[in-house]
Amino acid sequence: EVRLEESGGGSVQAGGSLRLSCRLSGFTYQYYCLTWFRQAPGKSREGIAATTSESTTMYADSVKGRFTISKDNAKNTLYLQMDNLQPEDTATYYCAARPFPQLTLDRDRYNYWGQGTQVTVSS
Repeated sequence: EVRLEESGGGSVQAGGSLRLSCRLSGFTYQYYCLTWFRQAPGKSREGIAATTSESTTMYADSVKGRFTISKDNAKNTLYLQMDNLQPEDTATYYCAARPFPQLTLDRDRYNYWGQGTQVTVSS
């Protein structure tokens, strides 16, 4: 059984930083894409950062230059370093995985999802 578990969310002031983690278990594919999504109240879920088994990356314009996606294969863990956080970054953040190596931020292309972790940024 594939499981994804996020952690690291919390409340910060504008300009602050957080690092999210996503621990994967049972996900044994050699080629894959791992992505962070977020969903703010009343809005659709959007992909913001993706990485692949080949370590290629992709970012949404809204987070480019502020967020960094990375992974530790030995720990089966995906990370999202978030710097210079702004109130508009407030959302529930989810990690997702697909057993294909092509980069995509399209939520409909993902097979596996975590339960989410809340990030709140105050001004």
